[in-house]
Amino acid sequence: MTDQSIYDAFDEAARATADQVIAWRHQIHQNPELSNREEQTSALIADHLRSLGLDEVRTGIAGHGVVGVLRGGQSGERVIALRADIDALPVTDESGVSFASTVVDEDYPGGPFPVAHACGHDCHAATLMGAATVLAGRRAGLPGTVLFVFQPAEEGPPVGEPGGAQQMLVEGALDDPRPTMAFGFHVTPYPKGSIGYRAGNQFGASCLIKIVVTGMQVHGSTPWMGVDTMPAVGAILTGIGQLYRQINGFDPITVSIGHIEDVGRFNIIGETTTLWGTIRCAVESDMPEVQRRLTTLAEHTAQAYNCTATAEYLQDVPAVHNAPEWVEAGLPTFERVVGADRVAQTSATLGYDDVSEFVNKYGGLYVTLGVQDTTLDENGNPVPIDGGRGLAFNHNPRFYADDETLVEGVRLHCHVAYDHLSGILTPASQ
Repeated sequence: MTDQSIYDAFDEAARATADQVIAWRHQIHQNPELSNREEQTSALIADHLRSLGLDEVRTGIAGHGVVGVLRGGQSGERVIALRADIDALPVTDESGVSFASTVVDEDYPGGPFPVAHACGHDCHAATLMGAATVLAGRRAGLPGTVLFVFQPAEEGPPVGEPGGAQQMLVEGALDDPRPTMAFGFHVTPYPKGSIGYRAGNQFGASCLIKIVVTGMQVHGSTPWMGVDTMPAVGAILTGIGQLYRQINGFDPITVSIGHIEDVGRFNIIGETTTLWGTIRCAVESDMPEVQRRLTTLAEHTAQAYNCTATAEYLQDVPAVHNAPEWVEAGLPTFERVVGADRVAQTSATLGYDDVSEFVNKYGGLYVTLGVQDTTLDENGNPVPIDGGRGLAFNHNPRFYADDETLVEGVRLHCHVAYDHLSGILTPASQ
């Protein structure tokens, strides 16, 4: 068979799986599970992979991770890891779809939490299940090995628990066979069926912040008898807004506090207040300096209010780096899948994704797939189109994805896999 006939066969098989992929997506969306708790999702995936007769289906990796191994029928030494994340978010589902989540996790640390797939991981899991179906059906013509990597806890496990891509590597999930390329994509509010890429850092570096400010607990009627942490916390929050001026102005960073916990009551000044947040750096080497300056700010500001403060930095995630030579090799594949006019270089983002652990170690690419009713303005930013559902970014309760675009995700996985295994999508240096 010619390469074109193989691509046509992939596309035909992908379209044949569309209804099943949509059904999987609805099932996963309606039954979301938080990071390190993806038990039902993992079981659904593993059962499907076993039904395909893969060479191996590995489960229980880094908690609820699943890896399927498909060895092709043609000789070839290349190994591609296709990755999808499977966890949901502690967010209320306001997507308005008939299969919206009503799940509340009563037992999750810090909960109870409403749970929703407000970042599109349901789409990622379903499309990779579809790609496994298509590629397994054509295994005789594959010149190499495909690893289907379903990763838990991309959003970050509960503090104190191991998890995510890093833990999968620690447990040797991809040691045998070792990938020669890692690939994945993330759904975004870009125009439906478009592919976005970036040479260099596709996503930024990230870490989790924990700042504990300690004072002295006392009754609210006698604040002078204790030490109130709240003024110190307010000053720290104000100071954080100036940290960007202490880092190279051409290197974007952001420091965001998303959650504050105290141990007081309306009439009790509590002993401690804890700030939880995140640092994002477009240039990964800036991270230690941002952390150092934030620690100085927290400690010295707390001292000015007769408090103390400690700062910890947890769950470090490196930037997702798309090497230019990999991008050059991948562009013809992307353009074949969706058309050259629907492939575009996107602007920098301070979002993160721990797929970086795979891409940075093995080489490869991570791109975006547009799934919303939008178009791009003159600056390349998504804006709503008339008559559509509008624009809703990832992690927003109203985030949505158009079911009809999922087949493009299946096709993208299949074309990338075949092109790498056959040597078409590989940097010249390899």
